[in-house]
Amino acid sequence: MFVHNGLGREAGKSAQGGALIANSNRKGAEVRSVGTRVRSFLRSGEEGQALVEFCIVAPFLLILLTGLFTFGIAYINDMTLINAVGAGGQQLQTIRTTTTDPCKDTFTAITNAAPGLNPAKITMTLTMNGNSPITNTGTANTCSGDQTELVANGSFTIKAQYPCALAVYGKAVSSNCAISTTLTEFSY
Repeated sequence: MFVHNGLGREAGKSAQGGALIANSNRKGAEVRSVGTRVRSFLRSGEEGQALVEFCIVAPFLLILLTGLFTFGIAYINDMTLINAVGAGGQQLQTIRTTTTDPCKDTFTAITNAAPGLNPAKITMTLTMNGNSPITNTGTANTCSGDQTELVANGSFTIKAQYPCALAVYGKAVSSNCAISTTLTEFSY
């Protein structure tokens, strides 16, 4: 940059040859060592603040996301069980006059409609025509001989339960969680 000095010459040029005069020692400029520059850089602002804030907030975000995924899995299992019990009710309604073991046939229809659920953990209770409920757990689902309860103009109720273990990073949110659904069908 050339500034007119008021004498007809530009500052930074010599009077004879017009060569540029280097002014390496500007007024007000101080010479600093590398260590001083590094210290001033590290203290100068907020360069690492975002990283520190992220490190503080990240564990809480991960816990929140894991909790959402855990409750999402429980919700998916609930929807699966509801649909499976509906399929079991439709199957029992269809075969009510031809079945010899309504509990086994209903449980098979439920487990076939819910491949994501562990059949050994499903508890099914079948109440036919208002009589005493027949509770079956796991693979021992049989009530052979009770098909006589499936009469015209009667009803049956299927209740199914499936455990859910709600845990976030190994800490149980609820240990007594059970997904449950009930379906009542009327025969005509």
